[in-house]
Amino acid sequence: MTDEPRRAASGLDEKAAGVLSSRLTPLETAAEVIRMEGEALRAVAAKLGDGFVRAVELVRSCRGKVVTSGVGKSGLVAKKIAATLTSTGTPASFLHPVEGVHGDAGIVGAGDVALFVSQSGRGGEIEGLLPIIGRLNVSLIAITGSASSPVGKAADAVLETGSPAEACPFGLVPTSSTTAALALGDALAIAVLKEKNLKKEDFAFFHPGGVIGKMMLRQVREIMHSGDRLPVVGENDSMRDALLQIVAKKLGLTTIVDSRGRLTGIITDGDIKRILLKGGDFWSLKAGEVMTRRPKTIAAHELVARAVQRMEENPGGPITSLVVEDESGRPEGVVHLHDCIKAQG
Repeated sequence: MTDEPRRAASGLDEKAAGVLSSRLTPLETAAEVIRMEGEALRAVAAKLGDGFVRAVELVRSCRGKVVTSGVGKSGLVAKKIAATLTSTGTPASFLHPVEGVHGDAGIVGAGDVALFVSQSGRGGEIEGLLPIIGRLNVSLIAITGSASSPVGKAADAVLETGSPAEACPFGLVPTSSTTAALALGDALAIAVLKEKNLKKEDFAFFHPGGVIGKMMLRQVREIMHSGDRLPVVGENDSMRDALLQIVAKKLGLTTIVDSRGRLTGIITDGDIKRILLKGGDFWSLKAGEVMTRRPKTIAAHELVARAVQRMEENPGGPITSLVVEDESGRPEGVVHLHDCIKAQG
């Protein structure tokens, strides 16, 4: 018997619009379900584009947490995505949309990113959260069947699952669509992990069930001393100015910048003590003459876990502070090891 007659005899070619034939054996059903879900995944991979890139950037630069939400099977997928994000270095939590519209949306705060999972992209519960998200000015990522759905239209980034044939005899049970949504969530989490340049050893810090783990999953920008709390003087400023900054900002150091505001070095209270012990006219010195050049730095978007690791594994011996440097080479903050410890509470 050729392949085609065999398929006809078993009913494999009798499904319409992706609905499984009732005459398949259990093994044939299993194979067909897997085949149909595989087709859904291939279709999703082909749809990837600018929306996915935008979603990765939103999550990577998130200053708070990612709040996922969804109803029914989509809600279960949203819970799994939240767990995957948290385990890969991005704090996330699940918000049930029904509870959200009755007060629990208060967990969403400034700096958070929302991620809604909804195949239809519409419905009273999930749509009910949209005005709340809008009022909070929180960025929204949608994993949905269509970008033209209400949730899709409200989103800043859309990951489309399309309209895959559900792998059930009635074409109704969420199977292919939830598999596609789950895969998109996994793809997003891993893409963000790579963008953050996490290494295997970083996960020694990640204990999501403990306070320390939650702290380590936060970004440096959340705990760094910035703005008026950032100690900074120019290279040509006096040592008196430098000492005043160290005393006033209480970080044990001050950053030193050139005429264009770029970081050129730091002076620590230890540096001052060593100079005083040597004697000489301390007050006649300029900050640029005393500073330690090429201080250890870190970017604001990196994890606290990375900052702690960099301080503890410094080649010259453990240190207690890092200067947070922006893309232009300017200091935008200082993160201190004590801040990491204090923030555990």
